[in-house]
Amino acid sequence: MPVTRRAFSCRSLALAAFLPLGLAACAQSEASVSPFSEPERADTSALGKDPRLLVMTTRRSTGNATPYFNTDRGPLTFAEAQLSPPGRGIAGRVSSAVSGDWAVLGISRETTADATRALSDAVNGRDVLLYIHGFNESFETAARSAGQLSHSLEFQGRTVLFTWPSGGKLFDYAYDRESALWSRDGFVQSLQALVANPTVGRIHIVAHSMGTFLTLEGLRELRDSREIYARIGSVVLASPDVDIDAFEQTVKKIGPLAQRMTVIIDPGDRALAVSARIAGGVARAGAADRSRLEALGVRVADTSGRGWSMLRHDLFLSNSEVTQVVRRAMDRGGA
Repeated sequence: MPVTRRAFSCRSLALAAFLPLGLAACAQSEASVSPFSEPERADTSALGKDPRLLVMTTRRSTGNATPYFNTDRGPLTFAEAQLSPPGRGIAGRVSSAVSGDWAVLGISRETTADATRALSDAVNGRDVLLYIHGFNESFETAARSAGQLSHSLEFQGRTVLFTWPSGGKLFDYAYDRESALWSRDGFVQSLQALVANPTVGRIHIVAHSMGTFLTLEGLRELRDSREIYARIGSVVLASPDVDIDAFEQTVKKIGPLAQRMTVIIDPGDRALAVSARIAGGVARAGAADRSRLEALGVRVADTSGRGWSMLRHDLFLSNSEVTQVVRRAMDRGGA
């Protein structure tokens, strides 16, 4: 399966000199694929065959000009982003050479008038992969990650990106956390919209880093919505940047859904070590003691010793073994 190599950008490397452990790798990727290399097979996933990524966002639109959606907070918006898999066509090959990842070619449809209805109509009666990104992500990096994840999983349903207004800067941690929390209503409405279409199958949620904070807040708010909980197949929280005490409290509130939850952890996650320092020394769930998490009834996948990553914060995207943890979680939740 394709493997994305992600690392610091030059700007982030300069900033990281002042913050050695850094938080910047949530978003950045390096050039690693030749435009003349053999293209990957595009027919192994639904998104590879039809590279239209469904988007729900609380970012402000730039009016169909790059970066399409910026760092400001805006109304809940539905959009369709046209992607290009690495190696497909001239645009895809050039993008692969620049980023080593998928390309965002443009926005083919966008509406705020009835965003939830537009999403409900667009999911087309299949299973759904709902991806929520983490700290320090632009719209484009989040879209590329969603594309890469869906394709690596060989997912055959519709892929939806929920993207919230991250500041996209190394020192915007506080802004990002507040923006994630502010986006909770939009996330809840997006889940409700997916369930509103009776033809949709299982909804699989994959959230990363600070995106897990937003996800848990939304699921907690929906804890009395039995219909929504019944339609969720799996919840995968990769490197959750959530206070472990708050994590325990929330998971206990969501009840039986915890049994469909998989938490990907790594005690050596350097990004979460910095988050814990910012939070006054309180451990993050993504680097917590395994037994403490398992006592909550969730499945735990410890990636210690698996693969290589500068910060060990995004192995679910960059390491094929860890990606398969997500795949197995979805298989269990697909029944």
